[in-house]
Amino acid sequence: MYKSLFKIAKMDCPSEESLIRMKLDDIKGIKKLDFDLENRQLTVFHTNDVIPIEKAIQKLKLNEKKISTEQVDIVINESKTNQSRLLWSVLFINFIFFIIEMSTGIISNSMGLVADSLDMLADSFVYGLSLLAVGGTVLKKKRIAKYAGYFQLMLATIGVIEVIRRFLGFEALPVFSTMIIVSSFALIANGICLYLLQKSKSTEVHMRASVIFTSNDVIINLGVIIAGILVNCSNSGLPDLIIGIIVFALVIQGALRILKLSN
Repeated sequence: MYKSLFKIAKMDCPSEESLIRMKLDDIKGIKKLDFDLENRQLTVFHTNDVIPIEKAIQKLKLNEKKISTEQVDIVINESKTNQSRLLWSVLFINFIFFIIEMSTGIISNSMGLVADSLDMLADSFVYGLSLLAVGGTVLKKKRIAKYAGYFQLMLATIGVIEVIRRFLGFEALPVFSTMIIVSSFALIANGICLYLLQKSKSTEVHMRASVIFTSNDVIINLGVIIAGILVNCSNSGLPDLIIGIIVFALVIQGALRILKLSN
């Protein structure tokens, strides 16, 4: 058994983790992946040569560097059932809040909430891709990634166009109280995801709490809350449009990363 340590500078949220897992899933000899997103490190336990692993990670262009490879004498016993159960839980939470934020965003005229809902949907896609790809063929994984990536890219592009239209035109002010309340509940939802992922710390290291603390979700939730406060204070919809365009840009970036898996 070998243990290879990688430094991956751009690996800072659960999306990158799931993309790496999918990319490495079809490489023979990999027994376990341990993710440390706080320190942006990946430890791979494998029985075959490390070169195919390096090449696969390089294709994702996450500014990676292999630190070391050493032989170790350990037995890996990883529970796929626990991992799948937790992934289904966080997928469900993210998808439910996608529906809540999308509907309240449309009703309250808030592009910030609409954009945040798409970020939740993007996370759902990533977790769903990880689950659907288990045991599947390489072709199946690439097809799923392509469909999800293009759909996410299409929604985000429509959102950007709508932000530009609103910026150039005259729209009613978003309901700041709805922005603050719904985003606060989304923040709580991320806390629940954190709790669920913490439960797996002893057996599934990659699901530990640091993946949520270092994710974009918390920052985005806080951004929408701040935008809601600024809308109220300035009596202007501009803060809502600014946070909307920022989040849509992040969603587009995530979609492009997913599409890399289909190449």
